[in-house]
Amino acid sequence: MVSDEEGGGLRVTLDRDTCIGAAQCAFHAPAVFDHDDEGYAVVVDPRPAAGEHEAVREAVDLCPARAITFGPAPGADR
Repeated sequence: MVSDEEGGGLRVTLDRDTCIGAAQCAFHAPAVFDHDDEGYAVVVDPRPAAGEHEAVREAVDLCPARAITFGPAPGADR
């Protein structure tokens, strides 16, 4: 089991239908996001370590399509 300090309690999700491929997420949090061959974002680490949380929050705030969410993982309160 991954502890909250390691990032296990929070999860990154991406709505690929909403993504416009602006690349802000991959620029600000490259350890968590990448882009596919079509130029749209993909999440490469859905439960990033605590050291990545600030970068992920910045990516969420800067996403022009508002396609990214970052919050408690389902069942994280168990």
